[in-house]
Amino acid sequence: MKMKKDKPKISIVIPVKDEADSLPILYEKIARVLIGKLQDSEIIFVNDGSTDNSQTIIEKLHSQDSRIKVLELRRNFGQTAAMSAGFDIAQGKIIITMDADLQNEPADIPNLLKKIDEGYDIVSGWRKKRKDKFITRRIPSIAANFIISKLTGVHLHDYGCTLKAYKKEALNGIRLYGDMHRFIPVFSGIQGFKVAELPVSHNPRKFGKSNYGISRILKVIIDLITIRFFIKFLTKPMRFFGIIGIFFGAIGVIIGLYLTYLKSFLGLDIGGRPLLLLTISMIIAGIQITSLGIIGEIISRIYFESQNKKTYTVKKIIK
Repeated sequence: MKMKKDKPKISIVIPVKDEADSLPILYEKIARVLIGKLQDSEIIFVNDGSTDNSQTIIEKLHSQDSRIKVLELRRNFGQTAAMSAGFDIAQGKIIITMDADLQNEPADIPNLLKKIDEGYDIVSGWRKKRKDKFITRRIPSIAANFIISKLTGVHLHDYGCTLKAYKKEALNGIRLYGDMHRFIPVFSGIQGFKVAELPVSHNPRKFGKSNYGISRILKVIIDLITIRFFIKFLTKPMRFFGIIGIFFGAIGVIIGLYLTYLKSFLGLDIGGRPLLLLTISMIIAGIQITSLGIIGEIISRIYFESQNKKTYTVKKIIK
């Protein structure tokens, strides 16, 4: 009778996109870390539509080490989708994410785990001495991290660092879209999970080229607007749309009263005035935006009630 294999305690999820040259070196570094108490681990390589021989190398590594799991996506879906796929099959109680390009250092993994042992649910790496181009990578990153921290209330120096450690329960119920993997600490933090940050090593890229450029800033801004809405108004969208709708409607009413005064008391012709068109437009806009709030309230209730999803998270129950 075949013995049932225990679930690993740690899962390392690594998205891969055209990193064939890096993979053997990365595996050797991880293998040196996963000894002793960390031996009970699994390494999940998620091939996100690589066009080089990354898949062949991953499968060869798998044949050498049974801890390696291989997940090949049908095409390039992006890093967020690759991570989500890895999370779905990860069995460890703690999940580590890292890049495959050797810029993250596997030797930092034990330090992340120690921080988890201190009682934190998520530990995010901070590339304090980042080895990237200053103008095109570091300055936009500093600005983005500052804005994200201020708008979300979860203060991190480096949201973009892939090297992170998560307790698996901190990822439960999180669905990732777009490029939102970097915002996982925000999603978990607003649910009450404890988030910490730890300085980690950062190496210069040795092989290939980065899949990210300065154009990513616009995507981050768009995602940030979405995140901000989810934080403040997911369970109360009427407060967001209602305030805007009332604002537009009130301006329309005020201008309308002014035009009424001109017509009724001064006898002036208002038919050809642009203000009349503006009044009508503002009132209609106010009604439409307020209606969006009502529709949002309905959708919000469907979202939570159809999945029996709670608007809160419980840390502990004592009976």
